[in-house]
Amino acid sequence: MMRQYELVERVQRYKPDVNEALLNKAYVYAMQKHGHQKRASGDPYFSHPLEVAAILTEMHLDEATIAVALLHDTIEDTSATRAEIDELFGPEMGGLVEGLTKLKKLDLVSRKAEQAENLRKLLIAISEDVRVLLVKLADRLHNMRTLDHVPESKRLRIAEETMELYAPLAGRMGMQDMREELEELAFRHINPEAYHAVTQRLTEISARNQSVLGEIEASLSRLFEQYSIAATVKSRRKKPWSVFRKMETKALSFEQLSDIFGFRVIVETVEDCYRALFAIHTTWSMVPGRFKDYISTPKQNDYRSIHTTIVGPSSQRVELQIRTDEMHRVAEYGVAAHSIYKDSVNLPNGAGHGVSKDSNAYAWLRRTIELLSEGDNPEEFLENTKLEMFQDQVFCFTPKGRLIALPRGATTIDFAYAVHTDVGDSCVGAKVNGRIMPLMTELKNGDEVEIIRSKAQVPPAAWESMVVTGKARSAIRRATRAAIRKQYSGLGVRILERAFERAGKEFSKNLLKPVLHRLAQRDVEDVLASVGRGETPSQDVLKAVFPEFSEERASVPPRQREEGWFNLRNAAGMLFQIPGRSSSRRSKKGGKAEEGGPLPIRGIQGDLPVKFAPEGAVPGDRIVGIVQPGSGITIYPIQSPSLTAFDDQPERWIDVRWDVDEANRERFPARISVTAINAPGSLADIAQVIAANDANIHTLSMVRTAPDFTEMLIDLEVWNLKHLNRVISQLKDNSSVGDVRRVNG
Repeated sequence: MMRQYELVERVQRYKPDVNEALLNKAYVYAMQKHGHQKRASGDPYFSHPLEVAAILTEMHLDEATIAVALLHDTIEDTSATRAEIDELFGPEMGGLVEGLTKLKKLDLVSRKAEQAENLRKLLIAISEDVRVLLVKLADRLHNMRTLDHVPESKRLRIAEETMELYAPLAGRMGMQDMREELEELAFRHINPEAYHAVTQRLTEISARNQSVLGEIEASLSRLFEQYSIAATVKSRRKKPWSVFRKMETKALSFEQLSDIFGFRVIVETVEDCYRALFAIHTTWSMVPGRFKDYISTPKQNDYRSIHTTIVGPSSQRVELQIRTDEMHRVAEYGVAAHSIYKDSVNLPNGAGHGVSKDSNAYAWLRRTIELLSEGDNPEEFLENTKLEMFQDQVFCFTPKGRLIALPRGATTIDFAYAVHTDVGDSCVGAKVNGRIMPLMTELKNGDEVEIIRSKAQVPPAAWESMVVTGKARSAIRRATRAAIRKQYSGLGVRILERAFERAGKEFSKNLLKPVLHRLAQRDVEDVLASVGRGETPSQDVLKAVFPEFSEERASVPPRQREEGWFNLRNAAGMLFQIPGRSSSRRSKKGGKAEEGGPLPIRGIQGDLPVKFAPEGAVPGDRIVGIVQPGSGITIYPIQSPSLTAFDDQPERWIDVRWDVDEANRERFPARISVTAINAPGSLADIAQVIAANDANIHTLSMVRTAPDFTEMLIDLEVWNLKHLNRVISQLKDNSSVGDVRRVNG
């Protein structure tokens, strides 16, 4: 176990003016509080916070963060209190220790909703002070290093939690070394067989290629000497998890992997990076498509390097990363490399050091936190955050030169939402490098993207499966929900207008405001949408607004009402008729009667939440609508036997009429029964007749098959009743068909 003076010496190596008193006080306090506590391994418990502190010294963090690491389990596991730590170490450090205590209780591999809520708390705590993240990751790393001592029943859960959240979070914050070690340790417990197999092969390949690696390293060093570039060349081997993931995702064998080994070139200045690149590319051939300049366009986690692959010495493909020592430190330690030693802030003896928030990694964190305030449910937030953390990136540009970083695989829709949510919602097309391209176009590094917009656009729900960014997915879901709510709200208005009209009242949205509490709704739109979805009967709204109102007719079954009260299926096809009252209503402007009657139905593309009964309905049919709770209106032909099921539910019947838009024609569903001669080619004859008449077969099912004939049900899509009758007539005239009839329920 590391002694007190050894910890101080570790910090002194990179910070000579270390606040020894703070470290000594934290060391002694934590050791005393943990006393004789033991870990699962049998080691003194205090060895754990001490190892966490040691990990943070490797990142060259300030003594305040090191002290927090020593104290991070005291409130949770000992008699220490927040007030006591505030008094001894100051309120800022007390707040950090308490924050870590809360995070320790989070279970990130619990049920999805709980996991999402816990991740939300973790990210919010990190956004307030990044030192919470640094200590939490170091704590997790030491726990993973000692996971063998944990009961086997808990190991897999902890390893999965590490692989799913902590490792990618470390990567997103630029802490690549931390991420790789966490992934490797988790991989060993999640899939031990694969881990040992990959590790064994890597060891064998390393031994076999040792001389080649030495030759390449020597050749590169000689080259840089010729160009007077001070450079350090080091070979590196891919980690087992990285190799396994690439083999899995790209279905490659070990022999097909060309980048198991790579070389890092560490130089002194940015200028030397490009001089080294010049020397390499003028000496050996570059592999096309394998060059990336992350110095001019850094990754979102602040990573900067030049990547290139060459056909180097001995005709070997060689992957190179060229960077300065400062870039190398950022690549290894991420946000921890942005430590800034500031003036004293609420900490004793000048220990008020912090970490800069002026980094791209922090910008990502802030954007992620913004998602929390945009109304996503916890499961969506969790899914979107994981999407953001796991993706590599491409860099694209707006026509004005603004750089947009997106996950690899992103489309022009993702780009539009990355520019602004309003741009995404109104996107109807895109130009990529000056050419109009499909919205599903996958973007590449350097693409210039111009978004074509329309105020009339509403993002289709299908877009959700076409995008890869969490922001786009969340925005599409919100827009889809808003559009559906608007549809149901519009339907609710029309239902209430007719219900109030039948009661001799005039409907106004303002009437609903005073009775929201009676209807248990937050606002007027909620009431309207609830009525439109069929969740709140229109009669309930009427009675809430006019408590004295009573609908005597409601208790009389529709088929038993006196003639003149309700005639659900009269010759005119009107649904509701009330004695002495016209179905028209007065215009507010001119006092003339205007048609107040049925709801206009255009089809599933219209502005109402409409679907058709299984047997279908086509323009020309007399139709009626039935409100289906939670799913809008179902349209039935007036002669459908299925309507008998709703005879005792008059409040669900809606008067509807066709309102076909000739400018935007749409096919409608209809079901027919066809009895065909059981002979080769008869089905082809039927399909040919339907196609020749410009109709479309949606589904076809065999109902009954006999030696001489086959009966089948065909769901067609036709323009109108006249079109359907023409198809039926021509089918009857076909020699392969014995009988055709329309099915109405």
